[in-house]
Amino acid sequence: MRILAFDVNETLLDLRGLDPLFEEALGDASLRGAWFQQMVQLAFVGAITDRYVDYTSAQIAALTMVAERAEIDLELEAAERVVDGMRRLEAHPEVTGALARLRNGGFTLAALTNSRLDVARDQLRHAGIDGHFDEILSADQVRALKPRREPYELAARTFGEETAQVRLIAAHAWDVAGAMAAGCAAAFVARPGMVLSPVGRQPDIVGADLDEVAEAILEAGG
Repeated sequence: MRILAFDVNETLLDLRGLDPLFEEALGDASLRGAWFQQMVQLAFVGAITDRYVDYTSAQIAALTMVAERAEIDLELEAAERVVDGMRRLEAHPEVTGALARLRNGGFTLAALTNSRLDVARDQLRHAGIDGHFDEILSADQVRALKPRREPYELAARTFGEETAQVRLIAAHAWDVAGAMAAGCAAAFVARPGMVLSPVGRQPDIVGADLDEVAEAILEAGG
């Protein structure tokens, strides 16, 4: 596999940068985790029921639900400030070096995210890593969020290849599962709190961070 497709949120970018915004809007930074899980659930329900929900809309809706569950009065403007903060996240410390090593190793690199394309471009530009990618791709372009197969097929099609020539790198078990179901290979970044599902096929590369994953990819040649 010479095409490496990277998930963005949590895999490359550190969502802890949102904590001050959660503290301001909801009074509790620890609600960030519940928000992300709720947002993913909303996106998945849309995918299962064939009703496309873009990631930004899902994020705002999830904030509203988390606030209601916690009996917190959340203004729409405050929710929008939190979601807008997604554009200004920092990369995990090892990401820049790992991407450079993989690109220097002759691989084609793409970002493949559920975020809207304008958000993804802002995110990677702010983090200073946009120049490492040959393409920045959004599931919004095919109106189907990962783990549906369409985004992974988009990554392959963009480079004129079959999905078998694509390896997804992600810190989410559901993303890894979706990629493999679509015919891609996968690598799992086991960031703190992230674990693989014991159900179904397992990725052949697992590392504690992107440095370990990059090293394994370079050793395997793809």
